[in-house]
Amino acid sequence: MMDWTDRHCRMFHRQLSRHTWLYTEMVTTGALLHGDVPRHLDFDAAEHPVALQLGGSEPVDLAVAARLGQQWGYAEINLNCGCPSERVQRGAFGACLMAEPQLVADCVKAMRDAVSIPVTVKHRIGIDKVEHYDFVRDFVGTVAQAGCETFVVHARNAVLKGLSPKENREIPPLRYEVAYQLKKDFPQLEILINGGIVSYDEMAAHLEHVDGVMIGREAYHQPYVLAEMDGRFYADAEAPVRSRLEVELAMQRYIGDLVERGGYMGAVTRHMLGLYRGVAGGRGWRRVLSDSRRMSAARTHADVNALFEEARSHLCSTDPMEPEHRAAA
Repeated sequence: MMDWTDRHCRMFHRQLSRHTWLYTEMVTTGALLHGDVPRHLDFDAAEHPVALQLGGSEPVDLAVAARLGQQWGYAEINLNCGCPSERVQRGAFGACLMAEPQLVADCVKAMRDAVSIPVTVKHRIGIDKVEHYDFVRDFVGTVAQAGCETFVVHARNAVLKGLSPKENREIPPLRYEVAYQLKKDFPQLEILINGGIVSYDEMAAHLEHVDGVMIGREAYHQPYVLAEMDGRFYADAEAPVRSRLEVELAMQRYIGDLVERGGYMGAVTRHMLGLYRGVAGGRGWRRVLSDSRRMSAARTHADVNALFEEARSHLCSTDPMEPEHRAAA
């Protein structure tokens, strides 16, 4: 989810669910040790609960980065051992780390020694043609010995050579049963499942076997999938299912504040374009809010309000704002 789940995206998603755990895009240790720390780590308290996902393979560097994450107020540190991109592999981290479980364990221990918040790991079920269950079982077992209690399992292999990141999300088959078996073999651990999950019914079915579900691109492209999460999966009967209009108006105020501080409207609206997906007039709404020239010209609350009002004028007049009781529009 690099370049996607930035602070503006998370603020948008938080308008839809107040309990769903949110994750940052992957931040490399180098970016924190040698780059602009506030740019990478600053976030609004309203985003909580939010986890910082790190990319790296040097225990000492990861410990420093994790400590920074805790100092900046994150609720969890997540080590990425699942990204298959060749760019990430050149940095010797991501999915290729699954071939070195003891190194991952050393990284986890170093981070746990540096912080008091949870340290978790996101990983695949295998790499390249290694598909036997023993591989991922031993990986989880070794890393758990270092004190990791939560594993987010993307239920596909990662093909490190020959497939793009997009192809790696589509071509290797999903094998959810592997994650289920991990939970059986490690009942004391928290096992979350990820990969290809799009509907509430699918989430509920997985929760019969594992402790949690992570959704990524579905939540990004179909953000209204988050609208009923609190009531369905967090036992929050008081949680309101906010209409699309309520969410939009909240973000409109947020964007107005941003542009008056010199920010760019399009940095936020690019994450919102799926809000009216499947709603009559949604294409016109998206067209207005993806016009980079007009986004750049917005400087005041009044400018932002005018653009949103124009965008809403394209929507169906038969009240498309009400919540839809389904997972995806």
